[in-house]
Amino acid sequence: MTAELRSTFEGSTMVLTISNPEHRNALGPEMYAAGVEALSAAESNPEVRCVVLTGEGQVFCAGGNLQRLQANRQRPPEVQAQSIERLHDWVEAIRTFPKPVIAAVEGPAAGAGFSLALACDLIVAARNAVFVMAYSSVGLSPDGGGSWSLARALPRQLVNQLLMGGERIGAQRLHELGVVGRLCDAGQALGSALDWAGQLGARAPNVMASIKELVGEADRNDLSSHLALERDHFVRNLHHPNAGIGIAAFLAKQMPRYE
Repeated sequence: MTAELRSTFEGSTMVLTISNPEHRNALGPEMYAAGVEALSAAESNPEVRCVVLTGEGQVFCAGGNLQRLQANRQRPPEVQAQSIERLHDWVEAIRTFPKPVIAAVEGPAAGAGFSLALACDLIVAARNAVFVMAYSSVGLSPDGGGSWSLARALPRQLVNQLLMGGERIGAQRLHELGVVGRLCDAGQALGSALDWAGQLGARAPNVMASIKELVGEADRNDLSSHLALERDHFVRNLHHPNAGIGIAAFLAKQMPRYE
C-alpha cells in the first residue's frame, strides 16, 4: 500500500489524513512535501477556514519508518539530513500557516507523529490516545521540533522524562497539563476536531491569523516590542470590514457572519 497524505474537505475545513496503515501511519518524505503543498494551497483559498490533521484508522502516527532509517545508515548522511529538512519544512508551514490547525489524535502518536501534533495550534485526543517520544529507545534524538515544543509547554524535568526515558504519557495527563485541549471517546477525535474547527471557522479569519502570529512571536519579543506588535494588529483589525460586522452584530445581539 502506498504511503500518502490525503486531502479532503468537510465544509470550510481541510482534512489532512496521514495514510500508511501497513506501517501504522509512519511518515516519509513524500508526505512532508504533500503537507507543505496542501497548506500552501489552503492559505490562498478563502473557502478554507481551518485545517485538521489526523491519521487513518485508530492510529495517529507511528513516527519515522525504522526500515527506511536503517537503510539510510548505509547512505551518505546528507540523505537523512535532507529528509529531516523536508519534515521541518512541514512543521514550519504548520506553525506559520495563518489559519487554525487542529490535530485529531486516535491511538499512538509517536516520535515525529508526536512532534507534528505539538506543531498544531490545538490538539483533540481520544481518552485512550498515547503520546511517546521513542527516539532514545532506538538510539536516536528528537526531530520535528518535538524538543522545542515540549520545552515550552512543560516543566524541564518532565520533558527530560519524556525525551531521555522515552516514557509514554496519556491524553488525560496532557489534558491536565494544558497540551491537549479537548478529550473525547475513542473513535470520536476527528468529529470533535471538526466541530472545533467549525466554531473557529465562524470567527473572523483575519483575527485568527493575527492571534496565531502574536502567539508565535511572543517567545521572541521583549514586552515593548510585543506591545507594539499587538497595537499594530489591533489597529489593522479594527479597520478591517470584519470588525464592523462583529461589533454591529454584538450590539444587535445577532450572530456575525464574517467575510
